[in-house]
Amino acid sequence: MDGLLYYSCIYIYFCIGKVKYPIGDTLPLDIYAENMIRHYEKPHNKGKLDNPSAKIHEDNPTCGDTIDVYLLISENKLKDVKFTGDGCSISLGSASMVTDYVKGKTLQEIKRMGKDELIEVIGINPGAGRMHCATLALKAIKEAIFKYEGKSVDESTKEL
Repeated sequence: MDGLLYYSCIYIYFCIGKVKYPIGDTLPLDIYAENMIRHYEKPHNKGKLDNPSAKIHEDNPTCGDTIDVYLLISENKLKDVKFTGDGCSISLGSASMVTDYVKGKTLQEIKRMGKDELIEVIGINPGAGRMHCATLALKAIKEAIFKYEGKSVDESTKEL
């Protein structure tokens, strides 16, 4: 499948709806794309924490995705995390997967996370045009940690 057709399939799959096979016989990343859709349709960790250690609102003005993240931090570890928000399937599916992944990690481990680790967690590379959707939750979680620590957000987080 050539690059343009492949990205057209991804766009249709994630932005237009619940299409099993959008164009052609198969999508090369079917299993990963289906996992993303499952997390979008039935997100893990969706909701609010009653007494969060940190919370933050993040939005993406280029596409309208928004997220509110609530963190429960104890002994330098992320004990619990919840999110609410509106956005595309990549944004909310990624939020579900990332919140699962970061639970129990130290704050330092989370602050070191970048795009490469995020791609491993979500199982797909959404491409340059949709990366901002995929990174929204991670960026918000990291910003909430910096806020909790009373520190300025680092450059790698700003670039997400």
